[in-house]
Amino acid sequence: MINVTKTYLPNIEKYKNYIDKIYKTGWVTNDGPLVRELEEKLAKYLGVKNIVLVANGTSALEIAYRTLELDGFAITTPFSFVATTSSLVTNGILPIFADIDKDTLCIEPKNIEKSITPHTKAIVPVHIFGNVCDIESIQNIAYEYNLKVIYDASHAFGIKYKGESVLNYGDISTLSFHATKLFHTIEGGALIINDDKLVEKARYLRNFGIENAESIPELGTNAKMNEFEAAMGLCMLDEIDNIISERKKIVQYYFDNTEQSLQIPKWNRDATMNYGYFPVVFDTEDRLLNKIELMNKKNIFPRRYFYPSLDTLHYIEPKQYMPVSRDISKRILALPLYTDLDREVQDIIINIINSNF
Repeated sequence: MINVTKTYLPNIEKYKNYIDKIYKTGWVTNDGPLVRELEEKLAKYLGVKNIVLVANGTSALEIAYRTLELDGFAITTPFSFVATTSSLVTNGILPIFADIDKDTLCIEPKNIEKSITPHTKAIVPVHIFGNVCDIESIQNIAYEYNLKVIYDASHAFGIKYKGESVLNYGDISTLSFHATKLFHTIEGGALIINDDKLVEKARYLRNFGIENAESIPELGTNAKMNEFEAAMGLCMLDEIDNIISERKKIVQYYFDNTEQSLQIPKWNRDATMNYGYFPVVFDTEDRLLNKIELMNKKNIFPRRYFYPSLDTLHYIEPKQYMPVSRDISKRILALPLYTDLDREVQDIIINIINSNF
C-alpha cells in the first residue's frame, strides 16, 4: 500500500547504541541527557538561539500561548491542520480566521488587518507546506496593533528566509516532529524562542509548571519529550541532509512531469524549500475525487491536505465563512512523497494525474 507518506527509520544500529545508553543510565524522561544533546545539536543545525523540545507539535503551540500569556482573540488561517485551531480553543483563545491567498495558500495579510478588534491579542500564521508567509507584512501589522506573533512552522523544518532560519521570526515559532514529518522524533515538537526569559518559562511550563523543587509559579502541563524520542531525533539529524536530497529528486520529478495546468502553490521567492510535501490543486472537486478513486484502485492513497477548511468546524463560534480556503480545501491533494518512493509507482501517479478522465 502506497500512502501519502512513510515514516523514515534511520540506521537501527545507531539507534540501538543510544538505547544502550538509556539502559545504562536508567534516565528515560524528565529532561534527560539525550534531550539536552538534541536541543543543542538542533539549535546549531537550524541556526536558532534557543530550542525547547516538547512531547508534540500541539503541545508546542499550547505552551507558546501560555508562555506569552495570551487570551482574547487570535487571528489565524483556516487552511491548516486542525491542531492550529484546536490548540487555541483548548486554551480559551477565540480563533478569528483570515482567509488565505489563492496562489501561495498562506494567510493573506490584508485579511488579517481587516479582522483586528480591541480583543485581538495575537496572530498565528502557518508556513503552509513549508511555504513562508509574508513575514514583513505580518510583522508590520503586529507592530502597529501591538500583537504577538506565533508562527506555526510545523512544515518549515530547515527552511531559510533571506539567508537565515525562518524560525527566528515572530515572538515564538513552533515545530512538529511527528512521525509523518520530514524530521521526526516519533512524536515530538519544539518551540523556538529568542527571549531567554521566555525560554526558561517555557521549560517549566512543559514540566507541570515546576520551576524547581520548591517552586511552581505557573499552571503548566506534562509535555516533556522522553529519551527514546530524543534518541530517534539524534539519529534522524545525522541523516537529514540525505533525506532532503532524496526527497528533492522525487519532488523535481513531479515538477517536471505533471501537467502544467495543475496549480502548485506559488513559493516565496526569498525562501528555500525542504521538500516536505507535493500538493496539487485541481480545477474541480469532482476531478480530484476521480483521481483519488483511480489511485486507490492501484493501492495508492494520497491525502486531502487540508480538508475540510477549519472555518467549518462545528465547535467554532461565531460562525465564519472563508471562501478561498473552502474552495482550495476541496480541490487540493498531497501526492505520495518519501525517500524510497519507487519511480515506477511515481510514474503511475503522474499518469493518473495527467490523464483526461
